Amino acid sequence: MNYLNDIALGLIEGITEFLPISSTGHLLLAEHWLGARSDSYNITIQAGAILAVTLVFWRRIVALFSGLDQPENRDYLGKLTVAFMVTAVLGLTAKKLGFELPTRIAPIAWALVLGGIWMIVAERFAERLPDSSAITMRVAIAVGLAQVVAGVFPGTSRSAATIFVAMLLGTSNRAAATEFAFLVGIPTMFAASGYEMLKQIRDGAAMESWTSLGVAFAVSTVTAFVAVKWLLGYIRTHRFTVFAVYRLVFGGFLLVLSAAGMLG
Repeated sequence: MNYLNDIALGLIEGITEFLPISSTGHLLLAEHWLGARSDSYNITIQAGAILAVTLVFWRRIVALFSGLDQPENRDYLGKLTVAFMVTAVLGLTAKKLGFELPTRIAPIAWALVLGGIWMIVAERFAERLPDSSAITMRVAIAVGLAQVVAGVFPGTSRSAATIFVAMLLGTSNRAAATEFAFLVGIPTMFAASGYEMLKQIRDGAAMESWTSLGVAFAVSTVTAFVAVKWLLGYIRTHRFTVFAVYRLVFGGFLLVLSAAGMLG
Protein backbone atom coordinates (compact mmCIF):
# COMPACT_ATOMS: atom_id res chain seq x y z
CA MET A 1 0.00 0.00 0.00
CA ASN A 2 2.89 2.38 0.64
CA TYR A 3 3.90 2.22 -3.02
CA LEU A 4 0.30 2.90 -4.07
CA ASN A 5 0.47 6.01 -1.89
CA ASP A 6 3.72 6.99 -3.60
CA ILE A 7 2.06 6.57 -6.98
CA ALA A 8 -0.92 8.66 -5.85
CA LEU A 9 1.26 11.48 -4.53
CA GLY A 10 3.44 11.40 -7.64
CA LEU A 11 0.33 11.67 -9.82
CA ILE A 12 -1.03 14.59 -7.81
CA GLU A 13 2.28 16.47 -7.93
CA GLY A 14 2.76 15.81 -11.63
CA ILE A 15 -0.73 16.96 -12.59
CA THR A 16 -0.96 20.01 -10.34
CA GLU A 17 2.56 21.49 -10.31
CA PHE A 18 2.32 23.29 -13.64
CA LEU A 19 -1.42 23.49 -14.20
CA PRO A 20 -2.67 26.78 -12.67
CA ILE A 21 -4.55 25.03 -9.85
CA SER A 22 -1.91 24.91 -7.05
CA SER A 23 -0.04 21.76 -6.11
CA THR A 24 0.19 22.76 -2.43
CA GLY A 25 -3.51 22.48 -1.64
CA HIS A 26 -3.83 19.14 -3.41
CA LEU A 27 -0.77 17.64 -1.71
CA LEU A 28 -1.83 18.81 1.76
CA LEU A 29 -5.24 17.24 1.27
CA ALA A 30 -3.68 14.02 -0.02
CA GLU A 31 -1.25 13.85 2.91
CA HIS A 32 -4.15 14.38 5.33
CA TRP A 33 -5.60 11.07 4.14
CA LEU A 34 -2.46 9.20 3.05
CA GLY A 35 -0.14 10.39 5.81
CA ALA A 36 2.35 13.24 5.94
CA ARG A 37 5.65 12.92 4.10
CA SER A 38 9.03 14.41 4.91
CA ASP A 39 10.26 17.63 3.33
CA SER A 40 12.86 15.58 1.46
CA TYR A 41 10.10 13.49 -0.07
CA ASN A 42 8.14 16.53 -1.22
CA ILE A 43 11.29 18.08 -2.69
CA THR A 44 12.01 14.84 -4.57
CA ILE A 45 8.61 14.58 -6.24
CA GLN A 46 8.74 18.28 -7.12
CA ALA A 47 12.12 17.67 -8.77
CA GLY A 48 10.43 15.08 -10.97
CA ALA A 49 7.96 17.70 -12.19
CA ILE A 50 10.78 20.18 -12.86
CA LEU A 51 12.69 17.57 -14.85
CA ALA A 52 9.56 16.94 -16.90
CA VAL A 53 9.08 20.58 -17.92
CA THR A 54 12.79 20.77 -18.75
CA LEU A 55 12.37 17.82 -21.11
CA VAL A 56 9.30 19.42 -22.69
CA PHE A 57 11.24 22.62 -23.47
CA TRP A 58 14.66 21.10 -24.16
CA ARG A 59 14.65 22.14 -27.83
CA ARG A 60 13.77 25.70 -26.92
CA ILE A 61 16.48 25.78 -24.24
CA VAL A 62 19.13 24.38 -26.59
CA ALA A 63 18.09 26.85 -29.31
CA LEU A 64 18.43 29.79 -26.91
CA PHE A 65 21.93 28.86 -25.75
CA SER A 66 23.20 27.73 -29.15
CA GLY A 67 21.93 30.92 -30.75
CA LEU A 68 23.60 33.46 -28.50
CA ASP A 69 24.89 35.24 -31.58
CA GLN A 70 21.31 36.33 -32.28
CA PRO A 71 20.14 39.48 -30.43
CA GLU A 72 16.63 38.14 -29.79
CA ASN A 73 18.01 35.07 -28.00
CA ARG A 74 20.37 37.14 -25.85
CA ASP A 75 17.49 39.47 -25.01
CA TYR A 76 15.17 36.60 -24.07
CA LEU A 77 17.82 34.95 -21.90
CA GLY A 78 18.51 38.31 -20.28
CA LYS A 79 14.82 38.65 -19.37
CA LEU A 80 14.80 35.09 -17.96
CA THR A 81 17.86 35.96 -15.87
CA VAL A 82 16.26 39.14 -14.52
CA ALA A 83 13.09 37.28 -13.51
CA PHE A 84 15.15 34.55 -11.83
CA MET A 85 17.35 37.02 -9.95
CA VAL A 86 14.34 38.97 -8.64
CA THR A 87 12.87 35.73 -7.29
CA ALA A 88 16.19 34.50 -5.89
CA VAL A 89 17.03 37.71 -4.02
CA LEU A 90 13.56 38.24 -2.56
CA GLY A 91 13.07 34.53 -1.88
CA LEU A 92 16.32 34.28 0.08
CA THR A 93 15.38 37.44 1.96
CA ALA A 94 12.09 35.83 3.00
CA LYS A 95 14.02 32.76 4.17
CA LYS A 96 16.47 34.85 6.19
CA LEU A 97 13.55 36.63 7.84
CA GLY A 98 12.34 33.25 9.06
CA PHE A 99 9.25 32.99 6.90
CA GLU A 100 7.53 29.60 7.17
CA LEU A 101 4.92 28.29 4.78
CA PRO A 102 1.49 27.71 6.33
CA THR A 103 0.39 24.09 6.68
CA ARG A 104 -3.25 24.78 7.53
CA ILE A 105 -5.84 24.21 4.83
CA ALA A 106 -8.02 27.32 5.34
CA PRO A 107 -5.57 30.01 4.08
CA ILE A 108 -4.63 27.82 1.12
CA ALA A 109 -8.33 27.28 0.30
CA TRP A 110 -8.93 31.04 0.36
CA ALA A 111 -5.93 31.53 -1.95
CA LEU A 112 -7.44 29.00 -4.36
CA VAL A 113 -10.79 30.78 -4.38
CA LEU A 114 -9.39 34.30 -4.69
CA GLY A 115 -6.91 33.12 -7.32
CA GLY A 116 -9.78 31.66 -9.36
CA ILE A 117 -11.59 34.99 -9.31
CA TRP A 118 -8.34 36.78 -10.20
CA MET A 119 -7.80 34.47 -13.20
CA ILE A 120 -11.27 35.17 -14.62
CA VAL A 121 -10.94 38.94 -14.20
CA ALA A 122 -7.33 39.05 -15.44
CA GLU A 123 -8.05 37.08 -18.60
CA ARG A 124 -10.98 39.36 -19.41
CA PHE A 125 -8.68 42.39 -19.18
CA ALA A 126 -5.88 40.67 -21.11
CA GLU A 127 -8.23 39.84 -23.98
CA ARG A 128 -8.79 43.57 -24.56
CA LEU A 129 -5.09 44.07 -25.24
CA PRO A 130 -3.59 43.66 -28.72
CA ASP A 131 -2.09 40.21 -29.26
CA SER A 132 1.60 40.31 -28.37
CA SER A 133 4.25 37.67 -27.71
CA ALA A 134 6.94 40.16 -26.70
CA ILE A 135 8.57 39.87 -23.27
CA THR A 136 9.36 43.33 -21.92
CA MET A 137 11.60 44.12 -18.97
CA ARG A 138 8.61 45.03 -16.81
CA VAL A 139 7.05 41.64 -17.61
CA ALA A 140 10.29 39.91 -16.58
CA ILE A 141 10.46 41.81 -13.27
CA ALA A 142 6.76 41.24 -12.58
CA VAL A 143 7.07 37.50 -13.25
CA GLY A 144 9.96 37.34 -10.79
CA LEU A 145 7.85 39.14 -8.18
CA ALA A 146 4.87 36.88 -8.90
CA GLN A 147 6.97 33.80 -8.16
CA VAL A 148 7.81 35.21 -4.74
CA VAL A 149 4.15 36.01 -4.03
CA ALA A 150 3.17 32.47 -5.00
CA GLY A 151 5.85 31.11 -2.66
CA VAL A 152 4.71 33.32 0.21
CA PHE A 153 1.03 32.49 -0.27
CA PRO A 154 0.63 28.77 -1.04
CA GLY A 155 -2.52 28.07 -3.00
CA THR A 156 -1.86 31.05 -5.25
CA SER A 157 -0.16 28.77 -7.81
CA ARG A 158 3.18 29.81 -9.25
CA SER A 159 2.08 29.11 -12.82
CA ALA A 160 -1.19 31.05 -12.47
CA ALA A 161 0.48 34.05 -10.86
CA THR A 162 3.28 34.31 -13.42
CA ILE A 163 1.20 33.61 -16.53
CA PHE A 164 -1.48 36.16 -15.72
CA VAL A 165 0.93 38.87 -14.58
CA ALA A 166 2.71 38.48 -17.92
CA MET A 167 -0.57 38.62 -19.85
CA LEU A 168 -1.79 41.72 -18.03
CA LEU A 169 1.47 43.61 -18.49
CA GLY A 170 1.73 43.18 -22.23
CA THR A 171 2.48 39.55 -23.17
CA SER A 172 -1.20 39.02 -23.97
CA ASN A 173 -0.57 35.91 -26.08
CA ARG A 174 -1.37 32.96 -23.78
CA ALA A 175 1.19 30.62 -25.34
CA ALA A 176 4.03 33.17 -25.11
CA ALA A 177 3.19 34.11 -21.51
CA THR A 178 3.00 30.45 -20.50
CA GLU A 179 6.30 29.57 -22.17
CA PHE A 180 8.13 32.39 -20.40
CA ALA A 181 6.54 31.51 -17.05
CA PHE A 182 7.53 27.86 -17.39
CA LEU A 183 11.07 28.60 -18.59
CA VAL A 184 11.63 30.94 -15.62
CA GLY A 185 10.26 28.22 -13.36
CA ILE A 186 12.95 25.72 -14.40
CA PRO A 187 16.01 27.42 -12.81
CA THR A 188 13.88 28.88 -10.01
CA MET A 189 12.45 25.55 -8.89
CA PHE A 190 15.71 23.65 -9.39
CA ALA A 191 17.50 26.24 -7.24
CA ALA A 192 14.81 26.20 -4.54
CA SER A 193 14.67 22.40 -4.47
CA GLY A 194 18.47 22.13 -4.36
CA TYR A 195 18.66 24.68 -1.54
CA GLU A 196 16.03 22.86 0.51
CA MET A 197 17.55 19.43 -0.13
CA LEU A 198 21.00 20.58 0.97
CA LYS A 199 19.40 22.00 4.10
CA GLN A 200 17.67 18.70 4.81
CA ILE A 201 20.92 16.75 4.35
CA ARG A 202 22.86 19.20 6.52
CA ASP A 203 20.29 18.93 9.29
CA GLY A 204 20.21 15.13 9.08
CA ALA A 205 16.48 15.08 8.35
CA ALA A 206 14.73 11.74 8.02
CA MET A 207 14.03 10.40 4.53
CA GLU A 208 11.76 7.72 3.12
CA SER A 209 13.24 4.64 1.47
CA TRP A 210 15.03 5.12 -1.83
CA THR A 211 12.49 2.84 -3.52
CA SER A 212 9.62 4.96 -2.27
CA LEU A 213 11.34 8.15 -3.43
CA GLY A 214 12.15 6.57 -6.80
CA VAL A 215 8.57 5.48 -7.44
CA ALA A 216 7.12 8.89 -6.55
CA PHE A 217 9.82 10.71 -8.58
CA ALA A 218 9.24 8.58 -11.68
CA VAL A 219 5.45 8.93 -11.54
CA SER A 220 5.71 12.69 -10.97
CA THR A 221 8.08 13.09 -13.93
CA VAL A 222 5.95 11.15 -16.39
CA THR A 223 2.67 12.70 -15.24
CA ALA A 224 4.03 16.26 -15.30
CA PHE A 225 5.43 15.72 -18.81
CA VAL A 226 2.00 14.64 -20.08
CA ALA A 227 0.23 17.45 -18.19
CA VAL A 228 2.50 20.20 -19.52
CA LYS A 229 2.35 18.92 -23.11
CA TRP A 230 -1.43 18.82 -22.88
CA LEU A 231 -1.65 22.31 -21.36
CA LEU A 232 0.54 23.88 -24.04
CA GLY A 233 -1.75 22.48 -26.72
CA TYR A 234 -4.96 23.31 -24.86
CA ILE A 235 -4.26 27.01 -24.30
CA ARG A 236 -3.62 27.66 -27.97
CA THR A 237 -7.35 27.44 -28.61
CA HIS A 238 -8.93 27.68 -25.15
CA ARG A 239 -9.10 30.16 -22.30
CA PHE A 240 -8.01 29.39 -18.73
CA THR A 241 -11.61 29.58 -17.49
CA VAL A 242 -11.89 25.86 -16.77
CA PHE A 243 -8.97 26.08 -14.33
CA ALA A 244 -10.46 29.14 -12.62
CA VAL A 245 -13.78 27.35 -12.11
CA TYR A 246 -11.97 24.29 -10.79
CA ARG A 247 -10.11 26.44 -8.27
CA LEU A 248 -13.37 27.99 -7.07
CA VAL A 249 -15.00 24.57 -6.63
CA PHE A 250 -11.98 22.90 -5.04
CA GLY A 251 -11.22 25.87 -2.76
CA GLY A 252 -14.86 26.01 -1.67
CA PHE A 253 -14.80 22.27 -0.97
CA LEU A 254 -11.71 22.68 1.23
CA LEU A 255 -13.32 25.58 3.11
CA VAL A 256 -16.39 23.45 3.84
CA LEU A 257 -14.23 20.57 5.11
CA SER A 258 -12.18 22.97 7.20
CA ALA A 259 -15.29 24.63 8.71
CA ALA A 260 -16.68 21.19 9.53
CA GLY A 261 -13.49 20.36 11.43
CA MET A 262 -12.54 17.58 9.03
CA LEU A 263 -9.26 19.28 8.08
CA GLY A 264 -6.70 21.24 10.06
